[in-house]
Amino acid sequence: MRSLMSWQSGTAALMTIAITTGAVTPLFTFAPAQAQFNQGQFNINQPRTITIPANVTLPVTYEKEKVIVNPGEKLPLTLRIANDIIDSNRNVLIPANTEVVGELQPVNLPNSNNKKGVRFVARELVFASGRRQQINANSKTLTQTQRISKGSDTGQILTDAAIGAGAATVISLLTGNKKIETLEPIGGAAAGALASVLLRKKQADVFVLQPEEDLDITLLSNLVLSRN
Repeated sequence: MRSLMSWQSGTAALMTIAITTGAVTPLFTFAPAQAQFNQGQFNINQPRTITIPANVTLPVTYEKEKVIVNPGEKLPLTLRIANDIIDSNRNVLIPANTEVVGELQPVNLPNSNNKKGVRFVARELVFASGRRQQINANSKTLTQTQRISKGSDTGQILTDAAIGAGAATVISLLTGNKKIETLEPIGGAAAGALASVLLRKKQADVFVLQPEEDLDITLLSNLVLSRN
């Protein structure tokens, strides 16, 4: 996995630029309790909330350099926030390494004869304390595939890769590699049907995702966080 050292320099400035929406627009919107605090009327026992607006993109990382899935394959996946997400006062809103729980999902591409893309759909943040927070965010849709041919050497593709069950079955049947470890098991009937298809083909296409480049998530709606 790539080192996160590149995120450390200028992190605060980077995230401030990424999240600011305009020169006269506040970095985040605060609940009335925060406004009262600014006026010296805040009750310290009253919880506060802060809102990260829609369309903000949050960088993510993963324990493997690549994730490989079949077109049409769904795969549960847990990513992590790559670096601290902060507000204009340098308060940490989402700490680095907060889990992002979600799923890789197929996407039907318009005007493409039933071809599919793939994207990560985020459902929940899990903080180090165990607190969970729902999130509505997606990655971009990836459409480019890599071709696996019968008998081909897939060593470079498989290096430091997490592999979905469907993709693992495809690669195993086409290349003869029987030692591919998968993220999720595939049922016997499904594996048998896939094998039957591949016996009539000499190649197949798979998605090879690089999480730190392909799976950064963009908020589809405001993310309201509590600050106690």
